[in-house]
Amino acid sequence: MATETEEPTLTVDELAARAGVTVRTVRFYSTRGLLPPPVIGPRRVGHYGQEHLSRLALIEELQHQGMTLAAIERYLERLPDGLSARDLAIHRAVVASWAPDSAAELARAELDRRAGRPLSGEDLDRMVAMGMIRETGTPDTYVVDLGLLRLGVQLLDVPIGHEAILAARTVLVNHTRAAARELSLLFRDEVSERDSLAAVRDLSAHMQPIVVQALLTAFQRSLKEELREWLREPPV
Repeated sequence: MATETEEPTLTVDELAARAGVTVRTVRFYSTRGLLPPPVIGPRRVGHYGQEHLSRLALIEELQHQGMTLAAIERYLERLPDGLSARDLAIHRAVVASWAPDSAAELARAELDRRAGRPLSGEDLDRMVAMGMIRETGTPDTYVVDLGLLRLGVQLLDVPIGHEAILAARTVLVNHTRAAARELSLLFRDEVSERDSLAAVRDLSAHMQPIVVQALLTAFQRSLKEELREWLREPPV
């Protein structure tokens, strides 16, 4: 798979297979302007890259939220120009956070389709260990956390050890749980005891995407500062 520093190398068939959609869908999105045009190579063959994959994943997530095609078009039009595949992945993470927890029982073939590629036995073992899928009593059938599946597939290609990924997951879970607890206490002070349960849920529904975006932004900036210090780069 192409990285952000590599030239796009995927044909339209390979892009569709990895995104878990049809070639017809890719072409339809392209004609509507939802996907940037491919890089035209020799023999007039179009080549696609990671940005196209990330944009397709974002479109899929917006559809899962129940957005119409027109609403998706408006959403994408408001995005800044020149977003990288990483930026698009962050947007997708924010959108996915709006949805309730979702899990589905999938047969192996459907799991491979949704992952966008065939998963090896080792891949499945790693995803089970990361808590993104779990085995059932039926052979080749798994309970899949749909919100984490795409992330799990991306982590399979990260060149760090499995133990490091699990340790990072523990750090994130512990710190985000602590942040959620503190924020919950703050919001609780803003809600009167006389307010109904529906009012509390309404406040939570409105605040969740805002809080998630704020957390992502703060984390990105903090991580850049840590990397700068690690690499001893001067602040920009």
